[in-house]
Amino acid sequence: MKIDYLERILTARVYDVAVETPLERAPSLSARLNNTLLLKREDMQPVFSFKLRGAYNKMSRLPAALLARGVIAASAGNHAQGVALAAQKLKCRATIVMPVTTPQIKVAAVAARGAKVVLHGDSYNEAYTHSRKLARARKLTFVHPYDDPDVIAGQGTIAMEVLRQTRRQIDAIFVAVGGGGLISGIAAYVKRLRPRIKVIGVEPVDADAMYRSLRAGTRVRLDQVGLFADGVAVKQVGKETFRICRELVDEMVLVDTDAICAAIKDVFEDTRAVLEPAGALAIAGAKAWVEKKGVRGRTLVAVASGANVNFDRLRFVAEEAELGEKREAILAVTIPEKPGSFRKFCALLGPRSVTEFNYRYADAREAHVFVGVQVHDRDETARLVRSLRRHGLKTLDFSDNELAKLHVRHLVGGHAPNVAHEILYRFEFPERPGALMKFLNSMRHGWNISLFHYRNHGADYGRVLVGMQVPPRDKAAFKAFLARLGYPYSDETRNPAYRMFLGWR
Repeated sequence: MKIDYLERILTARVYDVAVETPLERAPSLSARLNNTLLLKREDMQPVFSFKLRGAYNKMSRLPAALLARGVIAASAGNHAQGVALAAQKLKCRATIVMPVTTPQIKVAAVAARGAKVVLHGDSYNEAYTHSRKLARARKLTFVHPYDDPDVIAGQGTIAMEVLRQTRRQIDAIFVAVGGGGLISGIAAYVKRLRPRIKVIGVEPVDADAMYRSLRAGTRVRLDQVGLFADGVAVKQVGKETFRICRELVDEMVLVDTDAICAAIKDVFEDTRAVLEPAGALAIAGAKAWVEKKGVRGRTLVAVASGANVNFDRLRFVAEEAELGEKREAILAVTIPEKPGSFRKFCALLGPRSVTEFNYRYADAREAHVFVGVQVHDRDETARLVRSLRRHGLKTLDFSDNELAKLHVRHLVGGHAPNVAHEILYRFEFPERPGALMKFLNSMRHGWNISLFHYRNHGADYGRVLVGMQVPPRDKAAFKAFLARLGYPYSDETRNPAYRMFLGWR
């Protein structure tokens, strides 16, 4: 039987715990985009996220007998807080299974609302599986974060508010997509009442399960997902959410980490609010869509879906924001190793502000400079690169090179001599005790670690760069090691940033 989501949304019980959040114009962003951008401020909810809407609507409709037994959920953040708050309001017991990698601040926030926290597994998927086992064993009601009609209807109340809050003719609504609950609820309401309004989903390029599923015509399961926007780091979308999105969502937009960081900065400059990465996803998508389509004079809505950000993550956000706005160029320039070359290079940079400068003697013939320069846009970056090359300086643009941005800029110090058979890999280590020892114990004893770099970015995982001396005859054994380890990785051995600044000679 087809579900009447309009009726469910209109009768949803959310306002016992949720507030009607403002729909605010973002003045600076609107001016830059030449469109009116309205922000739906779900970051202003009591738990700083929209998630309490769906959780409460689901739980408030449970029979008294089921509520008396208690509920259980799996979450690393916002859904956990929504379920905990709903349980507190409904005076029922709640158990939340969270990955052991969950930052203590999030664990404490859930526990403070009276929920019992169970830490299990390194990832959401492991926590989810364990929560399902506990639900069956203890006869608890599982509150799904997205693939449930009552949860979807609760999130759909956001669309009801949006259409009520402005007299403008809205052209498009941009929504962050993880499992698909939020966009399903919004699309179900909007397309019944204002079908000409485009509903556009936004995902990170490294967590694009809905985008791939819609293209394939069936639900696709991702092997790995990027964790920066942890609120949408879902390997597979829901069955019901996929059905709704396939029918009602107009298009999907993919954005990278730099664009998300730039959107966080944009919203801060307009509102002084600091969104979490997933919370800024819709704004990043709206910006990308406007740039791609070249539209002007439209009215666009972006759902600012959450603000539960770890404070120590802000350092990384600030570093990446300028790159996301294309206002910083990261360049590698080779200059002759002779008197006057360095001065000539600096003169060619002109009056631009230098954000970073790393210089290292390479050999008697040439030297390599790793430099960050403030620019207005990518066109200026291209002009600067052409100018340097025209004056005989070999120049590479590393502004989109993840290895250069995350590691090399902090490692520049020269090539290592006599490090034979070195290979270079980027890993994502879970931020938990024992992650490094698991890595080391999984390695074959004959493989020497020749380079190691780690920086804490305030995330639930660590970005680690590792150089290892692995003889060619051990290629199969190394592949087996990667599979056994199970950490996400990227082979960077042929990356030009590595070869220029760090590779062995």
